[in-house]
Amino acid sequence: MSPRLRKFIGMVAILAFLIVYIVVVASLGDEIPDHWAWKLAYYGFFGTFWGVPLFPLIRWMNRER
Repeated sequence: MSPRLRKFIGMVAILAFLIVYIVVVASLGDEIPDHWAWKLAYYGFFGTFWGVPLFPLIRWMNRER
């Protein structure tokens, strides 16, 4: 598979993942207690964590032949 096609497939997969991730995190965010500390911890963690599941995909996208 050419590097260009791998990067295109990876880009589409990342966009799809982020759309689903944002919807799920925002929906679950309505269920946490309404206190600034809980909201800060929740959105701080999940706002940082989104990249971790994408590491294998990014590694695959940038792999040489």
